[in-house]
Amino acid sequence: MDHARPVKRSLTLRGHRTSVSLEDIFWKKFRDYAEIDGRTINGLAAEIDAKRGDIGLASALRIYVLERALRKD
Repeated sequence: MDHARPVKRSLTLRGHRTSVSLEDIFWKKFRDYAEIDGRTINGLAAEIDAKRGDIGLASALRIYVLERALRKD
């Protein structure tokens, strides 16, 4: 698999720079979903960050992508 190794990506969440390590397959789908919704990746990431509870941001983004891919709507 070419996309198996996570790559560090930069985000800005509510005015603060941060980074997240995600595999290419998750990052691409995350960007696709933001575009489909007419949102920025930073805006979508900030919303997920605000709701993630005690899990890491990278895990929360992966879960978001997986749950969205499994939805039937």
